[in-house]
Amino acid sequence: MTPIGPHLTAFLREYIPSQREMSVQTSDTYAYAFQLLVCFAAERLKTTPSALSIEQLDATLVLAFLEHLEKNRGNCARTRNSRLAASKTFFRFLEYRLPACLEQARRIRAIPVKKTDEVIIGYLNREEIQALLDAPEPKFRWGCGTVPCFI
Repeated sequence: MTPIGPHLTAFLREYIPSQREMSVQTSDTYAYAFQLLVCFAAERLKTTPSALSIEQLDATLVLAFLEHLEKNRGNCARTRNSRLAASKTFFRFLEYRLPACLEQARRIRAIPVKKTDEVIIGYLNREEIQALLDAPEPKFRWGCGTVPCFI
């Protein structure tokens, strides 16, 4: 049984900020994702977070965690996908540190993201867009009768 603590620490303190050059915000988001995952796993496996091993974090447990996020915590699919991305990145990191976990990492990295709807942000309604298109004067190169100040 391989304890998860040292690998998670190396991942969050060295790999994410130094090797992957991710932002502090991304690092914090990943740390929070693992806080949720470790607490969920510890509760589910009836153990303490410090006693968890990497082998216990299998694809079945990660899928149960993702389902827990949506059903019990009320997270949307985008948040679920963000937490899944953190797990996939961690197991990609582990592939190179723990070759014994290659199959486990492969299974977790094979978990598909959930499809989400693309939200089209409508800042202007149709009439406002048409008013902007109608505003320039087409007979002048600059859209108006005066010469712009940048010339």
